[in-house]
Amino acid sequence: MSTTTVVPLSEYMREQVKLADEALHRVVPADSHSPETIHKAMRYSLFAGGKRVRPMLCMEACRAVGRRVEGIETAACTLELVHTYSLIHDDLPAIDNDDLRRGRPTNHVVFGEAMAVLAGDALLTLSFEVLAKLPGVPAETRAALVLELASSAGTVEGMIAGQVRDIEGEKAEPTPERLHAIHRAKTGALLRASVRMGAIYAGATPDELDALSRYGEHVGLAFQIVDDILDMEESSEALGKTAGKDAAQHKITFPAVYGLDASRRMAEAELTAAHETLARFGDRAYWLHQLADLIVHRKT
Repeated sequence: MSTTTVVPLSEYMREQVKLADEALHRVVPADSHSPETIHKAMRYSLFAGGKRVRPMLCMEACRAVGRRVEGIETAACTLELVHTYSLIHDDLPAIDNDDLRRGRPTNHVVFGEAMAVLAGDALLTLSFEVLAKLPGVPAETRAALVLELASSAGTVEGMIAGQVRDIEGEKAEPTPERLHAIHRAKTGALLRASVRMGAIYAGATPDELDALSRYGEHVGLAFQIVDDILDMEESSEALGKTAGKDAAQHKITFPAVYGLDASRRMAEAELTAAHETLARFGDRAYWLHQLADLIVHRKT
C-alpha cells in the first residue's frame, strides 16, 4: 500500500473494527439461540467496545505477506474470542475480583460467576472450532493456526503460564526476571501469535515469519509496559476498568521494578525495535507501523 493514498488512522480503525465485528457476529451464535443465557453472556463481553488490536495485527501481518488474504477476518477474530475469554476469567472474584471492564459491569456481575466461567470456556472452545472449519484454507494451514493459538494461550510460556506467575508474584519480590517472565507469557504470547497467525495464513516464508514474530515480541512487551503505566496514571473512567488495581494487589509491574521514567524509555525502545523488524515488507507494513505507534502512545 502506498503511504500517499492511505486513509486517516481513525477511519482505518473504524473499518478494521467493523471487519472484525462482522466476522465475530458470523461465528458467535445469536443470543436468541438456545441456551440463550450463555450466548447472551458471551456476546455481552465480546461486543462491549474492545479495540480489536489483536485481530488488526493479524489482518495486517497477513496483508504484509500478501500471498493469501481472502477470509483472514474469520481467522483473525478467533484472537478476540480468546482475549475476551481471558478478560472474563481475569475479572472473576477468584482472580482479580473486578467489577468494571470496558466501562461496563463485568460479566460475573451481570450473569453470575457460574455463567461467566462458562462464557469464557465457550469463547475459548469456539475459537478452535472456527479455525478448524476455515473455508478454502488448506488443512495443514488450519492445523498450524490451531497450534499457534493453543500454544499462545497455554501453560508452557503461554497466556495461562503468565497468569499463574502473575498470581504467584503478588507474594514475591518484584524482580526484573519475574516481571519479564510474567508478561512475556501473559500479554506478549497472544500478541505475538496475532502477527504469526496472519503470516501463517498468508503462507509466509521462514524469514518473513521470523521478522513478524520479532515485531510481535517487541509490540507485546511495549503494550504491557504502557498498560502498567496507564494503570498508575489514568482514571477508571478513562481506562474503562478499575485503575490502580496493580498497586493495590501488589502486582509486579514495570513501574514497580524500573520506575515510570525508565518504563517510558523502555516502551519507546521496544517501539523502535518493532519498526526496524518491518524493513523487508516496505509499504505493505504501513499499518503495522501505525499500530505499533498507537499501542505505545495510547491513553486508554
